[in-house]
Amino acid sequence: MKLFLPKQHGAWAMVIVPFWLGAIEGGFVWQHIPFFIGWLLLYLATYPMLLLFKKKKIPFYTKWTFYYMVPAVLLLLFPLFKNFAIIYFGLLMIPFFIINAFYSAKNKERALMNDFSAIFAFSFASLASSFLGVGKVTPMAFFVFSSSVLFFVGCTFYVKTMIRERKNVQYKWLSWIYHIAVPILWLFLGYWIAAIAYVPSLLRAIGFYGKPLSTKQVGIYEIVNAAIFFIIVAIQLVVN
Repeated sequence: MKLFLPKQHGAWAMVIVPFWLGAIEGGFVWQHIPFFIGWLLLYLATYPMLLLFKKKKIPFYTKWTFYYMVPAVLLLLFPLFKNFAIIYFGLLMIPFFIINAFYSAKNKERALMNDFSAIFAFSFASLASSFLGVGKVTPMAFFVFSSSVLFFVGCTFYVKTMIRERKNVQYKWLSWIYHIAVPILWLFLGYWIAAIAYVPSLLRAIGFYGKPLSTKQVGIYEIVNAAIFFIIVAIQLVVN
């Protein structure tokens, strides 16, 4: 049986990066393994679940929601048994899921607000992952959450300038100004290593603009950029 998988390849980085940065910040425990697998399956389950709001192929999407959701719930019991308060982070994600469901029903998944909603929901995983290890929400956990949100918002602006909004000059300047402002912000706050993590994003936002890159090439470069971001922010966490 062929797996039914999401087509938004960029979302995989949002599933992985915030979660494991949170684990680094809070300290790894063995429950992070079933937690991550469950989190991954939960993401896979939300893809067909959101498509249900289009009111098409309901039996098919219901089946795949069930296939992914059941093992996801079972695996997520492990972190809940360690610290039940983690459930509150899941509750925080619900309003953002409702926003995504609204845009799915309207066939406007590419809307900017829909992207932002997903970014915030994914980034909450960093807080939950950190909380699992340390048992509280620390200032550095908020740093991981904020840095993840800022990074993936920048990715959203950049990808739009390269694909759907490539001829939109306003988007170009929005993307460029944003990518310049974010590292300056981290420097101002005293996180100079974190500021460096955003430099590759700045260089590719300006350097690749207008280049005839395919969607696949854009995606590959974004994977590399996300990996660089992860490594440098992880260094910032270790230094702190």
